[in-house]
Amino acid sequence: MVTTWRRETFGSRIGLVGIFDLVVFGGTGDLARRKILPALFKRFCAGQMPKPSRLIGAARTDMDTEAYRAFVRIAIKEFVDIPDGDDAALEAFLAQLEYVVLDARGDTGWATLQGMMAPDRVRAFYFSVGPGLFEDLACKLHQWNLTEDDSRIVVEKPFGRDLETAQELNAILAAHFHESQIYRIDHYLGKETVQNLMAVRFGNMLFEPLWNSQYIDHIQITVAETVGVAGRDVYYERAGAMRDMVQNHLMQLLCLIAMEPPAKFEPDAVRDEKLKVIRALDPVEPHHIVRGQYTSADGVASYREDVGNDRSKTESFMALKCHLSNWRWAGTPFYLRTGKRMEVRNSKITVVFKDAPHSIFGPEAGRHNNELTIVLQPNEGITLDVTIKEPGQGGMRLMDVPLDMSFAEALGEGSHAPDAYERLIMDVIRGNQTLFMRNDEVEAAWAWTDPLIRGWESRGDVPKPYDSFTTGPDGAAQLLRRDGREWRGLLS
Repeated sequence: MVTTWRRETFGSRIGLVGIFDLVVFGGTGDLARRKILPALFKRFCAGQMPKPSRLIGAARTDMDTEAYRAFVRIAIKEFVDIPDGDDAALEAFLAQLEYVVLDARGDTGWATLQGMMAPDRVRAFYFSVGPGLFEDLACKLHQWNLTEDDSRIVVEKPFGRDLETAQELNAILAAHFHESQIYRIDHYLGKETVQNLMAVRFGNMLFEPLWNSQYIDHIQITVAETVGVAGRDVYYERAGAMRDMVQNHLMQLLCLIAMEPPAKFEPDAVRDEKLKVIRALDPVEPHHIVRGQYTSADGVASYREDVGNDRSKTESFMALKCHLSNWRWAGTPFYLRTGKRMEVRNSKITVVFKDAPHSIFGPEAGRHNNELTIVLQPNEGITLDVTIKEPGQGGMRLMDVPLDMSFAEALGEGSHAPDAYERLIMDVIRGNQTLFMRNDEVEAAWAWTDPLIRGWESRGDVPKPYDSFTTGPDGAAQLLRRDGREWRGLLS
């Protein structure tokens, strides 16, 4: 096991993975159990949690450190594939864990946590709790002198539910921390393929000259899930697909696809360009918005049954047609689509290039164009469709074939693409904010989103029903067909 400092190249910078204390508030919660703890264990196995670094769980649950280690052991074995009989790494990881019973709104546990903090190491505090506790935790950290100039806090979405609450939340955090200390985490930005968007665009001369409205017909961004909202019903009924997915995840994907090349691959340079994209978004006309709500099918409950509200007007599906008012993208539509209980689980971006201006092969050859598809999940990879001659005797018949790069195949079966949380947590320790959202970026996204939500609320719009495990309501297909286009299939 590597326990010394390790250098890693990150863009133009060298990131040092050194000794740290990571305190996870909500350390017994579902997010910690499913994502944070498994991610840290994998990074430990990769040599990125050197001794005497520590993970300190903090929660109201009454247990001691040994009981917490037993809790974490169960979580790791449930969510990480550890070969039978190979528990040495797990036991070594557990030895670097501690636990404190702590009340975010009272004084219980804070003196104990203060006594645990060691000098001369990075201190990071993960707010794996509801936003209602952010202010309490921020105040307590300063009251008990737990933070230093280079300490960091990590906050999970939702970053507010509208512009006003986002501004309030940012003000609360800014009262206690500098913006350089605040890491607003969106796990989509940690996905290997999402980061490859920038590599594909800015690392290949093949694409960048064509990356504009002169050559690109339109772009589709789809995030489809087969699960419903059961288990998240209280949150989701207040949020809906627009607040839960479009305002953050899909917005971030749109920014990475559409942004201008930053001067350098550095946090503020990248985030400056993303902010310009959000501010260039035009308001969306009502007829370019499709909202849906899944119904029961194949023995599963409907959305309204899942949330216990037979009059719910909250959308579980969203489709939008968006435009950017800038020189690069004038006239090129961006179609966004996301939904629960869809046909398959699939997240992808499809860049559809325009037809050749003149076909020398005649109408019998059909229409053919190039498409670049970036699959984010479940099978990460990139596909470029190119046109070739269909094999066989006779005339010139054309067909499209994919140049397919599956990451698992291209990099070898033994390769490990880090989980999004693995990369993002280690970026917090490194102090690299490139993949985290800035305060003005969050507020600009809400400033664009709020009028859309107010619009359908004032009109009293009701989401259109769609059968579970389909591609969504009919209106979503019509959104593209009116423009002579079609959604790319979820199964392909």
